[in-house]
Amino acid sequence: MRLRRGEDRRLRAGHLWVFSNEIDVAATPLASFEPGAQVRVLSDRGQSLGVAYLNPATLIAARILARDAERPLRRKWLAERLRPALALRESCSQSAHYRWVFGGADGLPGLVLDRYGDIVVGQIATLGMERLQAEIEAAIRDVLDPAVLLWKNDSGARALEGLPERVQLAWGEMPEQVAALEHLPAGPTLTFSVDLTGGQKTGWFFDQTFNRSLLPRFIRAGARRSRRALRRGYC
Repeated sequence: MRLRRGEDRRLRAGHLWVFSNEIDVAATPLASFEPGAQVRVLSDRGQSLGVAYLNPATLIAARILARDAERPLRRKWLAERLRPALALRESCSQSAHYRWVFGGADGLPGLVLDRYGDIVVGQIATLGMERLQAEIEAAIRDVLDPAVLLWKNDSGARALEGLPERVQLAWGEMPEQVAALEHLPAGPTLTFSVDLTGGQKTGWFFDQTFNRSLLPRFIRAGARRSRRALRRGYC
């Protein structure tokens, strides 16, 4: 897939998205590509910029997966992305409850994986990742082998990619309620009961853990200000 002249600057600077209007459709017509296929992205001079998956029907037509890939981006490659993501979260967390994979931040655009101990809940938002679902499942087994893997693919964003909404149990038996653990810095461990099958997105917003850890400080400050305002007759 070849880009128009000058449209390679963002990618060279580290950006991962290719917009449809940046593609040289005269040289490489979008209709000639299979939706969800992996393609090599080239500059207007034919220089390789990386490997991406492609959806000709969306504004974000391609998302970079690797800058230099000389082998198929399949099960082994996915496992090589999952392992460092897992090691990073394990180093930052006091328990096995965290967001394991956060899309493009972990080099896996369109994929989110949340871990609840021996349960993993995933969400796929793009056609390119949807085509890799079986390979992703195999890689998850290779890296972690959880007792349960649930696909919570019911986000409205999937409609933009032409994907149906569905909830699928890849393997294991999902309990009705699952405990999600969060550790507050220099504070207690909080336990939340979540419905992973029927809840929103992947069941719990692990990406907001840090923000919630700051909440007690603001609540105490707010309470002091409220009492002061009450004494002064402001409320």
